Amino acid sequence: MNKKLSDLLSNLKYTLIEGNTDILINDIKYDSRKVEENDIFIAIEGFNTDGHEYIPEAISRGAKVIIVSKLVKIHGDVTIIKVEDTREFLGSLSLAYFEHPEKSLTLIGVTGTTGKTTTTYLIKSIIEEAGVNVGLIGSIGIKYLDKNITTKNTTPEIYDIAKYLNIMLNNNITHVIIEVSSQAYKLNRLKGIKFDLGILTNITKDHISKNEHSSMEEYIECKNKLFLNSKEVIVNNDSKYLKEVLKNVNVKINSYSIDNASDLKVEEYKLVNDEDLFGSIFKTNGIINEEFKINLPGKFNIYNTLAAIFASYKLNISLDIIKRAIIKTKVKGRMELVSVSPKYKVIIDYAHTEDGLKNLVETLKDYKPNKLISVFGGGGNRSRDRRKSLGEIIGVFSDLCIITMDNPRFEELSVINEDIKLGLNKVNAKYIEIDDRKMAINYACNYADSKDIVVLIGKGHEEYQDIKGVKYPFREIDVLKEIERKY
Repeated sequence: MNKKLSDLLSNLKYTLIEGNTDILINDIKYDSRKVEENDIFIAIEGFNTDGHEYIPEAISRGAKVIIVSKLVKIHGDVTIIKVEDTREFLGSLSLAYFEHPEKSLTLIGVTGTTGKTTTTYLIKSIIEEAGVNVGLIGSIGIKYLDKNITTKNTTPEIYDIAKYLNIMLNNNITHVIIEVSSQAYKLNRLKGIKFDLGILTNITKDHISKNEHSSMEEYIECKNKLFLNSKEVIVNNDSKYLKEVLKNVNVKINSYSIDNASDLKVEEYKLVNDEDLFGSIFKTNGIINEEFKINLPGKFNIYNTLAAIFASYKLNISLDIIKRAIIKTKVKGRMELVSVSPKYKVIIDYAHTEDGLKNLVETLKDYKPNKLISVFGGGGNRSRDRRKSLGEIIGVFSDLCIITMDNPRFEELSVINEDIKLGLNKVNAKYIEIDDRKMAINYACNYADSKDIVVLIGKGHEEYQDIKGVKYPFREIDVLKEIERKY
């Protein structure tokens, strides 16, 4: 859609180096390979590449406006604009290009080390149960109405967020829930977005590494930005680092908890494992005095549900609607119960951090299976110390560990498995290696007996295995369906 450049720039700070702004532009691109005639190309300096090096390619493809953060030699009949930070400017320009859809929507942002996806799905289910059109942006994709768009990152680039907020608004969506990763604020992917509600699930040290955050201070600072950009806040009062993550937050702060005093507190709860319910029943007091049932196992899912209940309460959704919605909610690849055999249960879960994994296996052991059989692998090009820790955690709680392939990426599977075995051996765990994940899953299900739990760890909703730069199609649910047909 053609827009006048001067209109898009009217409220933005920039320096015109060459050309003029009284021209029509077609679109905004930050990837030179996607540039088309009359586009704006924004040169962004990334970790591995510098967009300024691709300006000639962008011009050859038809770019008429080049936005830079440093002066470089540019040949061609183009308008050149210099700004202080091109990544930050991308956000402001994208929101202007899509006519600021964020101002006409109710936006809910959910952040935390674990629990973001489940919490967003619970909120989405409740809002839909209330008959309201809702959209979701997160690690399982962009969802609205019957649409499901795959995304590369948990929180997409700001241009894509602005684009889909605009599309949702034009499709009568009124509420949008966004999974907010710390990387999103580190990379300015949410610049200019103000949330009506900002929600914290928890904070742990799982994302401190050279590929993620260099320190706990940086991680917390990035989390803090959601709450500095929210009109009201809901936090888990049992989480660590609350004081730090809420630093300089001057809006209303609401709290929920199981263990500490809060606005919404669990009075009592019990875990339930029967034919009708594999989850929990809990009672709350404070702003809501009610009993709730969920089909999501474990104490940590009670926390996720509390966050969703509180958010829905703030949206003036009735308790009857909330209760109906949460009992029906299931999340793809997050504690997902899959029907395979009447004898044993099979769970698919995306856990791949130390805290997430510990929550997962501790929870499943709380349901007292005869045996807990874990199928898992380690991610390639990730922290080797973390892989050792994951092996140790799984080994402590599992009766049998089956080491297999996850996403080796550019590492050798044998190297990854040796790291995991360091942890397994430290706790004297019982384990075997089956490199082929399909064969590993088949082995686990054949080994399982009455009242056992088989848990497939790490892949979750993913539909591929990343090997040497190629993503090969692979869905655990398909493997389990084949096994089910044998019964």
